Amino acid sequence: MPKRVDHEERRTQIAEALIQVAGRRGLHAVGMRDVAAEAGVSLRLVQYYFQTKEKLLFYGLQYLTDRFTARVGARLAAAGPNPGPRATIEALLLASLPTDEESRTFHLLYSSYAILAVTDDALAAQPFIDNPDAAENALTQLFEQAQETGLADAGIDARTEAISLLAMAATMGTSILVGQRTPDSAIAVLHHHLDRIFNGGPTPPPA
Repeated sequence: MPKRVDHEERRTQIAEALIQVAGRRGLHAVGMRDVAAEAGVSLRLVQYYFQTKEKLLFYGLQYLTDRFTARVGARLAAAGPNPGPRATIEALLLASLPTDEESRTFHLLYSSYAILAVTDDALAAQPFIDNPDAAENALTQLFEQAQETGLADAGIDARTEAISLLAMAATMGTSILVGQRTPDSAIAVLHHHLDRIFNGGPTPPPA
């Protein structure tokens, strides 16, 4: 009896291979043959599932985004059953900083996707992400929630602060990658700005 193939598992295997080889060589230098070799499958099989390099790259972006979402979820779970607006915002921001191998690969490849989407017509024809304003909207709502409950400065503009912090986290992530600053110094900067916004001041250290 022939073995039943789990197609989603096979796509995941190929996406993992894309991320691994792109993390080492850079997304621009990766071809379908490289991914096939990394996954231990034939080039024909990669082409069967994704047809073109652009479709493979787009699937890889979706897969990378799903992994980031899981990373944020793990941080929130570690913060307890009711983390509150500040802890939730910190989870979103800190998960994007390249502080370990997984987050380093995420930041490197996500930045590479953004650049390729500008210069590659086929990739640019695909939506870069399903909802490009999702993170901005989420942070804005969390700041507004904190203002309504007296946890954050009522005078701030919630959306402006959300945009500023996301841009700051992205830029500092790149500065960590190139060795301009350490992860600890970047985290300290984010905490400084959150202390300014939230009335409670610094987050107390865990007991």
